[in-house]
Amino acid sequence: MSTGHALSHDSSPRMDLLLFIILGAIGAITPLAIDMYLPAMPVIARDLGVSAGSVQMTLTAYTIGFTVGQLIQGPFSDSYGRRPVMLLGIVLFGLCSVVCASVNDIEALTYIRAAQGFAGAAAAVVIQAVVRDMFNQENFAKAMSFITLVITLAPLVAPMLGGHLAVLFGWRSIFWVLTGFAGLVILMVLWKIPETLKEENRQPLNLKQTLKNYWQLCQSTRSLGLMLCGGFSFAGMFSFLTAGSFVYVDIYGVSPDKFGYLFGLNILGIMLMTSVNSRFVKKVGSITMLRFGLFMQFVAGLGLLVGWFCDWGLWGTVPFVVLFIGMISTIGSNAMGLLMSGYPHMAGTVSSLAGTFRFGVGSVVGIIVAAMPGDAVWPMVFSMAVCSVLSGVSYWVSEKTSRSA
Repeated sequence: MSTGHALSHDSSPRMDLLLFIILGAIGAITPLAIDMYLPAMPVIARDLGVSAGSVQMTLTAYTIGFTVGQLIQGPFSDSYGRRPVMLLGIVLFGLCSVVCASVNDIEALTYIRAAQGFAGAAAAVVIQAVVRDMFNQENFAKAMSFITLVITLAPLVAPMLGGHLAVLFGWRSIFWVLTGFAGLVILMVLWKIPETLKEENRQPLNLKQTLKNYWQLCQSTRSLGLMLCGGFSFAGMFSFLTAGSFVYVDIYGVSPDKFGYLFGLNILGIMLMTSVNSRFVKKVGSITMLRFGLFMQFVAGLGLLVGWFCDWGLWGTVPFVVLFIGMISTIGSNAMGLLMSGYPHMAGTVSSLAGTFRFGVGSVVGIIVAAMPGDAVWPMVFSMAVCSVLSGVSYWVSEKTSRSA
C-alpha cells in the first residue's frame, strides 16, 4: 500500500476547498453509518423477528467499537503513518458494510456493527492528525472549521436518505450504499491525500509507550483541561439530542414533522459559526476564538435557564439551543488546535484521546439526562447550562496552569 510523500509545515499546502471536501467526506463516514440507519431500525426488527431493544443494541455496539477504535488507531497512525491506517480502516468499514447487508441474525449484526465502528474510528481520528501535520495552529482551526462544515451536512441528509432507501429498496440497501460510499472515499484518498507524517517523526509502536503517552496527556493539567473543555461543550449537545425531541414535541406541542425544521436550525447555527470562526481565527488567534465560543455558550446556557424560569415557552428555548449548539465547532476546533500544538510528534494519539473524551463525557451526560424525568424541561436546560459552566472552568484551569508553568 503506497504511503505517498510526507508533508511538513514548511511545505504547508494552501487552503484547498477540494481537499477539505474530501477530508469532510472521510469524517462523514460515521455520521452516515449512524444516522442513515436510524429510520430503518423498526423495519430491521420486524424483518429479523427481534425486539426493538435488540436492534438498538446494534447501534450501541457501533458506538462502543468507535470509542475503543479511537484509542488504538491514533497511536497506530503515529507509528505507521496516517495514510495506511486511514485506508485500512475505510476498507474494513466497507467490508463490514457488505457483511451487514448480508446477515440474517441479530447477534451477527451486533458484532459486525461493533467491528464497523472500530474500523470507522480510523477515519475520524486520523483526519485531525492529517490536518495537524499539514497546518499550523491557527490554520488547523480554520481548516477543521471547513471540514466540520462538510461533516455537519451528513446528519442533515442521512436520516432522509436512509428512510427513503428502507422504504424503496429495503434496509439492506442502506449498507450497500455505505459500501459504495466507502469505495468512493478510498479512491479520493488515493487521489488527493498524501502521507503527512514524515518517517523521522514516527514513533515505534509500543503498548507501554502508548499507555505512557496517554498518561502524559492526562497528567498535564493544560492538556486535560482542553480535552474536558471540548468534552463538556460536546456533552451539552448530547443533552439536547437525548431530551430535545421530548421537550419540543411532548411539552411544547411541536408536531413531529415540524421538529426536523427546528433541528435544522441547529445545523445552520453550526454552519454559520463555523464560517465566522474560519474567517477570524487567523486574525485574532485560536485562544481568542475559543474564549469567544465559551462565552457565547455560557450566555446560551444562562438564557435557557432564564427562559425556563420565566416560562417563555418554545421560542424562549429554541434560540438559545441554536446558539449553544452553534458554538460546538468553534470550541472544538480551537481547543483541538491548542491541544495538538503541544504534541506535534503524537498528533494521532492526542486526537484519539480527545475523541474518546468527547464521546465518553457526552455519553455519561446523555445517560444522566435519560434517567431524569422525561416530562419536564429542566433536565435538558440544567444539564446544558452546567455543561457550559464546566467547559469554561476546564479551559480556565488549563489556561491558569499554562501561565504559571
